[in-house]
Amino acid sequence: MNKTLLKNYAKLIVEIGANVQKGQDVIVNARVNEAYFAELVVEAAYKAKARSVRVEWSDDQITRLAYKYQSIKTLSEMPKWQEEKLQHAVDTLPARIYIVSDDPDALKGVDQDKFTKVKMALGPTIMKYREQMENKYQWVIAGIPSEAWAKKVFPNETKNNAVKKLWDAILTTTRVLGDPIKNWEEHNKILKEKCDWLNNLNIDTLYYKSSNGTDFSIRLKQGMIFEGGAARTIQGVVYQPNMPTEECFTSPDKTSANGVVMATKPLSVDGKVVDNFGFKFENGKVVEVIAKNKEHKDVLEHLISVDEGARQLGEVALVPFDSPINQTGILFFETLYDENACCHLALGRAFDECIKDFDKKSEEEIASFDLNKSIIHVDFMIGSRDLNITAKTISGKMVEIFKNGTWA
Repeated sequence: MNKTLLKNYAKLIVEIGANVQKGQDVIVNARVNEAYFAELVVEAAYKAKARSVRVEWSDDQITRLAYKYQSIKTLSEMPKWQEEKLQHAVDTLPARIYIVSDDPDALKGVDQDKFTKVKMALGPTIMKYREQMENKYQWVIAGIPSEAWAKKVFPNETKNNAVKKLWDAILTTTRVLGDPIKNWEEHNKILKEKCDWLNNLNIDTLYYKSSNGTDFSIRLKQGMIFEGGAARTIQGVVYQPNMPTEECFTSPDKTSANGVVMATKPLSVDGKVVDNFGFKFENGKVVEVIAKNKEHKDVLEHLISVDEGARQLGEVALVPFDSPINQTGILFFETLYDENACCHLALGRAFDECIKDFDKKSEEEIASFDLNKSIIHVDFMIGSRDLNITAKTISGKMVEIFKNGTWA
C-alpha cells in the first residue's frame, strides 16, 4: 500500500476524526498485528501537538485464550489500578482513537454464557466512568485491514489481494483520495442539510415497511433532533466520531417501538457473525428474537440480557440504500462500515447529544428525557431496496421519508 496514502489517512483520523488539540493527551487502541499503522497515527498525533500518546494493544487470540482458561470470577475482576486508569481518563479527557481491524469470527466457539456474565459484571463499573466523560472528549473509530478480516470479506482472494482490495475500499469510503479535508467538509454539509430537513418536519412517529417482514413503528421525543457527520463536545471541539459515516440519526422514545424488524445484513456480535435474524418489539422492548439458526439466536438472546436497556432501542438511523458504501457491493462484516450502507437501528445506549442544545442543559434536564441506558450499543442493519419509511408529524401530517430504500 502506498505509504503517502497511509500517512494521509492517519493524518485525517487524527486531525479531522479526533481533532487532537494542542497539549491534549491521546490514547490509541490498536491490534498488535497492525502496529505499522498505529505508528503512523502516533506520529500524526504528535505533529498535531499532542502532549502524550499512549497505545493500548489488543490481540484476538490472546482475548480468546483468556476466555478459554480464566474463570468468570477472574475475568470479572476490576483491579484498583484499572479503575485508577479510568478515573485518570475522566480527569484528563484524552482524545480516543480506535483502530478496528478485528477478525469478525475471532471469538466463535467461546462460551457465550461466560462472555455475557463477564460483561454484566464489569459493565456497571465501566459505565460509571463513561458517563462522567460523556460528550466531554473527542473520539473516532476508523478501520484498517487485517488478514483475517480481509479474507472474511474476500474469501476467494489470496491474503495479499484480499488485504489490498479491503484497503482500496476503506480509503475510498473514508474519502481519503483527492483532498480529504475538503471532501469531508462537503460531506458534512450534505449530511447537515438532510438533518435540518428532518428536524424541520417535527416528526412524531416513524413507520417502516418492507417485503422481508419488517412492519414497525417508533416514536421520537419532542426536543430530540437528528444529527449526522461531525459531532461537538460540550467544550465546543468539533470531531468526526465515525470514519466513514453516511447516517442521519437520533435517539427515540425507548418505550415506543412496536412490530417486527428484520435485519438485512449479517452482524458481528462479540466476535461471532450472526445472520438471517430479526426482533419483535412490544412497548419498546424486544419480546422475541427471530432467527433460523439456534446458535445465532442464543448469541442475540445473550446480547439483550446484559442489562435492562439492552432490550430497548437507543438509535434510529437513516441511510439511503444507494449510499457510497452499499455501492461498493461489499459486505464488510464490520458494523462501522455496514451500518453506513443502509438504514439501521441500535439496541442499547442512546445519545445525549441528540437532545437539542444538550450542551446548554443541566444534568437534571438531560436526565428528564429518560433516554435509554445500557452498557451496549449494537447497530443492526434493516435497510433494503424496497424499504419504505413514512413519518407522522406533530400536526398529524403524513410525510414520505424513504421510498424504495432511499430518500423520497
